[in-house]
Amino acid sequence: MTPVAAIRNLGPAMEAAFAHVGVTSAEALRELGTDAAYAKLLAAGQRPHFIAYYVIEMGLQGRPWNDCKGDEKKALRTRFDALVASHHDTGRSELERMLNQIGVVSAGPKA
Repeated sequence: MTPVAAIRNLGPAMEAAFAHVGVTSAEALRELGTDAAYAKLLAAGQRPHFIAYYVIEMGLQGRPWNDCKGDEKKALRTRFDALVASHHDTGRSELERMLNQIGVVSAGPKA
């Protein structure tokens, strides 16, 4: 098994985050793909961050993280926004979701 951090752009912090959700190899991450893997992070309470999302996408393509530009970046943002809307802060009121976005309430799922 190849470590997650062996994928371009992904370091120890991303490897630890993925290990926390059961993605323990580069092969497993590649098999899941960006959207499914990022959904696992969101479900575990990870705060959404667009740059982290597209860093994963670029890494899985073997490209530098800052290679994402223009229409491609806009398309990824659309995918990211849809993913966040469907996997992050479910069970919270709209006010709680907004407060979470600015860091006032915890990022974890509502009990």
